Amino acid sequence: MRVISGSARGVTLETLEGLDTRPTTDRVKEAIFSMIQTRIYGANCLDLFSGSGALGIELLSRGAESVIFVEKNPRSKEIIERNILKTKLEEGATILNRDVYDVLGNLNDTKIDLIVMDPPYLSGHIVKCLEAVEKFDVLAENGLLVIEHAIGDLEIITTSEYFESLKTKKYGKIGVTVFRRRT
Repeated sequence: MRVISGSARGVTLETLEGLDTRPTTDRVKEAIFSMIQTRIYGANCLDLFSGSGALGIELLSRGAESVIFVEKNPRSKEIIERNILKTKLEEGATILNRDVYDVLGNLNDTKIDLIVMDPPYLSGHIVKCLEAVEKFDVLAENGLLVIEHAIGDLEIITTSEYFESLKTKKYGKIGVTVFRRRT
């Protein structure tokens, strides 16, 4: 797995061995970033369920102002730290070894421009995260939330007063859905 664009383009990233994580493929990563590329530069971002940190590192590499990486697994947090150092993207990176929902509930009025998340598939985290982002009013006005998910998770994505679903793309058994905060 490598950084596909920006200042760290081509840098190979470490991933956690085994089946605990499922790194985002280059094809899906390219699709995600082609959907949101105009919204990245200068953005304050959250990378939830960070894994190796690949999505957040891609954001920093492409000019995001800041990324808060949230990863509960301490081994994954160490890999994120090494990947951040390897890409020389320490400035703007904050790595939290905490529960996603605890972080969402404690941002203290910090508004996030862009959230990327790749939760464990078919785990119920999508609905729970959408509810937490809405409850704690995390997104800035017109902020985006991008979710990588299993195709089987598509039926749980519902409408709300807070979110508007902009698009869903399918890549084999993987889907990517982009939400925007309604104004």
